[in-house]
Amino acid sequence: MDQRSLKNILKLLSAIGTGISAFFLLPLAVGIYYGEDVLPFAWFDLLFGSFNGVMFLLLYRHRMELSLKEGILSVNLVWLLLGAAGGIPLWLYSDITLMQGVFEAISGFTTTGATVYGNIESLPKMVLMLRSLMHWLGGMGVLVLGVGLLSLINPSGSLALFRAEAPGIRLEKVTPKIKDTALRLWAIYLLLTVVDALLLHWEGMGAFDALNHAFSTISTGGFSTKDTSFGAFATPAILWTTTLFMILSGINFLAHLKLLYGDLQGYRSEETLWYLLLFLFLSASLTIVSFEHGEHTLGSAATHSFFSIASLLTTTGFASLDYEQFGPTAVVLCLVAMLIGGNGGSTAGGPKVIRYVVSAKVIGAEIKRILHPNAVVTFFVDRAPLSETIVSATYGFMMLFAVTNALIVFYLYAAGYDALTAVSASVACVTNVGPGFGDVGPACNYGAFGDLDIAVLSAGMILGRLEFYTFFLMLAPTFWRKF
Repeated sequence: MDQRSLKNILKLLSAIGTGISAFFLLPLAVGIYYGEDVLPFAWFDLLFGSFNGVMFLLLYRHRMELSLKEGILSVNLVWLLLGAAGGIPLWLYSDITLMQGVFEAISGFTTTGATVYGNIESLPKMVLMLRSLMHWLGGMGVLVLGVGLLSLINPSGSLALFRAEAPGIRLEKVTPKIKDTALRLWAIYLLLTVVDALLLHWEGMGAFDALNHAFSTISTGGFSTKDTSFGAFATPAILWTTTLFMILSGINFLAHLKLLYGDLQGYRSEETLWYLLLFLFLSASLTIVSFEHGEHTLGSAATHSFFSIASLLTTTGFASLDYEQFGPTAVVLCLVAMLIGGNGGSTAGGPKVIRYVVSAKVIGAEIKRILHPNAVVTFFVDRAPLSETIVSATYGFMMLFAVTNALIVFYLYAAGYDALTAVSASVACVTNVGPGFGDVGPACNYGAFGDLDIAVLSAGMILGRLEFYTFFLMLAPTFWRKF
């Protein structure tokens, strides 16, 4: 790596670190408001912000133009920065190990929602706000935020950074400049957060809880301020409101942005239609299963079932009850939702609906070729022909998804965890859902895992958030040639 590349990466990391330090003033303000001991957190934030701020000022005159390789390396390195930035304050204020603090922070920034805390309500208010804020910052992608705000110092490299972080198959610009697209996406993100918080507060949730849960909902994160998650607010109005906003957050945010220009095509895309159909089918199926279980009225069964499927399908990870109590069929339905994920370009994790749409079309095309060997078969998504690049990238992703999960499952099973816990913990972390089944079910947490175990799961969360290629590209020898 030459000196210019090193300066490019250090300038970006220091700029993001400085921005994170500034955002951390919000939980500090919360701590001051509630009369909590903010001194350790304040000292850490001062040192962290000062170090990054000085580094940025030293490189201020350096013209940063990120290449694609530099963007990919930066995206991977930033997770080390985020893990330390969020993990150390959590470690200072909780009876957890430093590795557990880093796990919690990575879970926050990747919007996974997996937690090591067993007694969340005993945590200081500023720690609760810090956890939710990490979700909110990670939801649209810290680096996508950087694309908009760092455009003055990175005029030509922002596209490389956006491609390295933004989820989904295609990078689509609605405005002529990618930085403007990023800023407009964040404006919509902020608007949804404010509206959700106001509605939750109006429906009876306290202001502090409403803001925290809005942060977690729109980011499809899942951290709650209560030990029983949304079970503590199990009123139909709050559950249905949160269900709605989870579903909206699982739709490609470019569809919301296009709506501002009077274009409804984003909501009419094949991916969005399949996403909504799958949500309705899985929710209705779980409603029937839970109603037949005999513990809920039909209305209550529908409320909790639609909420649970929305939470798992969008990889949010909230829980209004323990869905495992409804039996094996309910577990299967929930696992299917976990394995699907939201739309590309949304804050949701998982493989994404679009990849299943592409895979189904490719399989259908291959069947036609077998039946009609001489036929020329072309497949389309939203009336646009799919290139071989998109198809190969899709199948490559699915293979990396399967291999990554298999390796983590093998490790956890060899470490002594039962099969259900090993499989669901891996899938829940790699898909960025959070809660799984067995020992990591909605009524449990990850506190019983050892430091090495949660380090492996932390890597799984990062790989899932970056959608694998961004990490695995660095393992190729050609990546480091002529860097």
